Amino acid sequence: MNNLPDNLLVMKFGGTSVGSAERMKAACDLIAAEAARRPVVAVVSAMSKITDLLLDATRQAEAGDRAGLNYSLSQLEHRHLTAADALVLTKQAASAKGSPSVAHQRIGEIVADFRRIVDGIQMLGHRPPRAVDEAIAAGERLSALLVAEHLKSRGIAAEAVNAAEAIVTDADFNNASPLMEATEKKARERILPILEAGVIPIVTGFNGATADGRPTTLGRGGSDFSASILAAVLGAAELWIWTDVDGIMTADPRLVPDARVLEEITYSEAAELAYAGAKVLHPRTLAPLRERRIPVWSKNSFAPEKPGTRIVPALAAGNPGARAVTSMAKVAMISLEPAGAEVGGVRIMARTLDSLSRANVEVLALSSSSYRQSFCLLVRDEELDEATQAIESALTLELAHGYVNGIEVDREVGLLAVVGEGMRGFSGVAGRIFTAISRENVNIIAIAQGWSELTIAIVVRRDGLEKAVRAVHAECHL
Repeated sequence: MNNLPDNLLVMKFGGTSVGSAERMKAACDLIAAEAARRPVVAVVSAMSKITDLLLDATRQAEAGDRAGLNYSLSQLEHRHLTAADALVLTKQAASAKGSPSVAHQRIGEIVADFRRIVDGIQMLGHRPPRAVDEAIAAGERLSALLVAEHLKSRGIAAEAVNAAEAIVTDADFNNASPLMEATEKKARERILPILEAGVIPIVTGFNGATADGRPTTLGRGGSDFSASILAAVLGAAELWIWTDVDGIMTADPRLVPDARVLEEITYSEAAELAYAGAKVLHPRTLAPLRERRIPVWSKNSFAPEKPGTRIVPALAAGNPGARAVTSMAKVAMISLEPAGAEVGGVRIMARTLDSLSRANVEVLALSSSSYRQSFCLLVRDEELDEATQAIESALTLELAHGYVNGIEVDREVGLLAVVGEGMRGFSGVAGRIFTAISRENVNIIAIAQGWSELTIAIVVRRDGLEKAVRAVHAECHL
């Protein structure tokens, strides 16, 4: 087994941070600067909007829309070939073993792989999840290729690595989870020799493969998740997540002009903020880092001189009250109520939540009554149809016999969440929050708070959401 490098840094670049040739050059500047001081593994997303383009192409193939599919394929190839021409410097490439022709050839090979898959989808007339996973990983493969080729053209040794060769997952296609023990063995076998040779691995984000080699993707937030998985199994000293914002803020600055960047935040606080809509790391991203206590920095690749936010296991004492407020406007509330005592509300709730879990629908908030045993839950707008279909399927018998008073859906709501580990045991926080919202004449529809008191989730009418966020931010002196 190869020895783990000291002071390893894993750097992850999001889609906007590699969204053009110019941004890729900036990312390579950051990689090169750190690689001159210590070992670096870079993880890259697909160029911005490319994953959407790839998904559209799979849908066009499924629908038999050959003209649309050919256009998508030409756009995919054109965008990356154009970037390659701007990224690979011919004179330098001659001595650095990188050239536009090599980049063009490899882009052609990856696009040909993608074409093979979508041609198969068109023949089948439907999109098997396994085929979609293999197809959409092309975006990250192309991005890793371009970053590695640009570094080589500058005389810096780099190698594009497909994460399917390093991250082992289960077979839950479209939303796979890592098998950490197998991943640790495979990632070290694949990546450590590259580091020992003085080469920078440029690893694809978002994807992996099952133990028997079937390609998978890691679902929402998958590229960040890939980086945290690799940081954990390679024993990294730090993980830096490069995005297009200055760090994690006390509120969305588009809603609250005086919102500020938090210097530090805990894993739990960051996860809660992400779950409730803040533009920070997806909760799954932080899971592999907790046990190994690896600090994470959220930084802005467009303004790298700014310090960003450090995410740590715990903060020093002396941070009472709320730390940040976030919101989600594109949500919908689903409400259910048993018609009588024939079927218990707890049973209805259990079957509902199980159906949503099987459909990979995230429940953002849950609130219930004690007497009528009615309950409501919040889901994302884009998952509403899938959620209602899953619930209807799970409760077919109860709905048919009138044991449940139908499924009510309200799309004119918004979610506000106040987060802070210091709220536990700190009296008066909830009262101040509710009072601040009521002063703006915004009606509170539902409230949810867990035992940890880490988050107070509040559902309000959508047209009052922004006023409520500003009021809470001011009331909590954030």
